Amino acid sequence: MGSGQVTDWQGKNVTVAGLGVSGIPAAKVLHGLGAKVTVVNDGDDARARAQAEELEALGVSVRLGDGATLPEGTELIVTAPGWKPDKPLFAAAHEAGVPVWGDVELAWRLRGPEAAPWLAVTGTNGKTTTVQMLASILDAAGLRTAAVGNIGVSLLDAVLGEEQYDVLAVELSSYQLHWAPSLRAHSAAVLNIAPDHLDWHGSMEAYARDKGRIYEGNRVACVYNVADKATEDLVREADVEEGCRAIGFTLGTPGPSQLGVVEGILVDRAFVENRQKNAQELAEVSDVNPPAPHNIANALAAAALARAYGVPPKAVRDGLRAFTPDAHRIAHVADLDGVAYVDDSKATNTHAAEASLAAYESIVWIAGGLAKGAVFEELVAKSAKRLRAAVLIGADRGLIREALARHAPEVPVVDLDRTDTGAMLAAVQEAKRLARPGDTVLLAPACASMDMFTNYNQRGDVFAEAVRELGAGA
Repeated sequence: MGSGQVTDWQGKNVTVAGLGVSGIPAAKVLHGLGAKVTVVNDGDDARARAQAEELEALGVSVRLGDGATLPEGTELIVTAPGWKPDKPLFAAAHEAGVPVWGDVELAWRLRGPEAAPWLAVTGTNGKTTTVQMLASILDAAGLRTAAVGNIGVSLLDAVLGEEQYDVLAVELSSYQLHWAPSLRAHSAAVLNIAPDHLDWHGSMEAYARDKGRIYEGNRVACVYNVADKATEDLVREADVEEGCRAIGFTLGTPGPSQLGVVEGILVDRAFVENRQKNAQELAEVSDVNPPAPHNIANALAAAALARAYGVPPKAVRDGLRAFTPDAHRIAHVADLDGVAYVDDSKATNTHAAEASLAAYESIVWIAGGLAKGAVFEELVAKSAKRLRAAVLIGADRGLIREALARHAPEVPVVDLDRTDTGAMLAAVQEAKRLARPGDTVLLAPACASMDMFTNYNQRGDVFAEAVRELGAGA
């Protein structure tokens, strides 16, 4: 199982670790290729049993409730990306000299000789939006493309399906990159690096290292964030093909080999003749939806990857204009009495919340939930001058309250000692009381949602519902 393509899967003993969104397709694909597949899974609930029954009907062996033991004769493990590297199964595989791939690695190895190149994106925040913007730009250029990976179409489907693509816009998480040792993108971007998933990776260094794997073997461009030195450091450390260039993106005036912003225009000084002197206009800031600073950064990263692939400037503009962001990403819900209500429920960590808060001048901030080990000192210190008031909800709101007391003592704080779903309506009512015309009431929780809600989508929906209820009663 070297770095080349495996052409003969017939009779090969492959263990798939984990049922679920990546495990089941991987098991089916490998079985279809003639491999002898065994699926191991930690859980043994009704859902897992139903999934196991479906696979067993095809001739795939399934072991439920036993994800730790390496099945005898295993020659390869294909793991779900979420399985932590310190699991006993992987220690046993290492001892036995058995390679471990993720579903991304499997898709990469199964590509045909004429396969579409990958333009890959990772980062703590902004991945999905950037990949969707990139796909929109590629589409505007008349290219057959899809947003795939940790989003939309599964990579296995994209690689093995009947649809022929010219180029793929690929979102990759740090988990997926950890298990994808031979991936080599045409060009790739790391948008930003902030503490996240440290319980999985074990350290900030290991997390950054896994993100940096996306640059390995890049052919044309390694795109980095000028404002985030850690991303540039990862480019420096990467082993790339000769001729591959480091391309920066910045919200300021770009230098040579960078994309940036000049007087409300997105400009390219990387993919132009004589980049010491020339700049190419790509789009206006107003073409980016919404034109918040962190979203302009996403647009510049998407534009850099598209330009690395040879897309003309007009397609960048047309693609950005055609792009509509997913729900719960700085989504404007309503204006009531001169106050804007904005749902950024997707801001589930401090880095995302900081970007969200930076987009508005005067904010009544609704925050709180599950902190997942996060600390809020830096977030509050950087954002204090923008805060009119704060309304706190959720299990770990006390951590945010303490940070506000230390770094923004003059900001009024309402601490709602509730974790029921009705707390959101109360939070919105309190925010309305505190807001003044021209303010923004911003749901940017800086925390996960599972203490009160099914997920961040439901949290955002409940916020929007509460705002509408407020409007109806106004």
